[in-house]
Amino acid sequence: MKKSILRWELGGIAFIVVLGTLLHFAFEWSGRCIPVGAIAAVNESVWEHLKLGFWPALVFAAWEYGRFGKSTNNFRLAKTVGIYVIPITIVVLYYAYTAILGHGLLMVDIAIFVVAVAVGQLVSYRLLIASPLPKRLNRFAPIALAVLGILFVLFTFYPPQFPLFRDPVSGGYGIVG
Repeated sequence: MKKSILRWELGGIAFIVVLGTLLHFAFEWSGRCIPVGAIAAVNESVWEHLKLGFWPALVFAAWEYGRFGKSTNNFRLAKTVGIYVIPITIVVLYYAYTAILGHGLLMVDIAIFVVAVAVGQLVSYRLLIASPLPKRLNRFAPIALAVLGILFVLFTFYPPQFPLFRDPVSGGYGIVG
């Protein structure tokens, strides 16, 4: 079972990276369709790029749940923690390297996205194969995912005026242009 779960988690890396990459362009491809903006990047801010990992990882987790979610330990917690690790890793690595260099580099940003997705999936794997954790943690996990999903949608349309939400290209927040 461990090998099968590991294969799924590794396959999830590819799925999330490919779907996340498509979501980077989906808002423009849709003709700037507002509902698409809820899940796709609407500008070049760090916040909008975090959605590129969240929504595909959530879709992949739902797919996995249908395959083996009921037969593994800690499924809801594992997927929630793994999904939270992705944006946290992106934010930490992005701001660390741009603080050192003084600017961003597209290839480094792309590498950070891939690394963050891989770290999230591997954290998820470790929790999936771990001994059962307290059931209350698994019950709390969907609430934590819902909160993050709501924040991604809400802050797309009503972004706080903080650097995380600022589009470096236009200087604006949320849907710009």
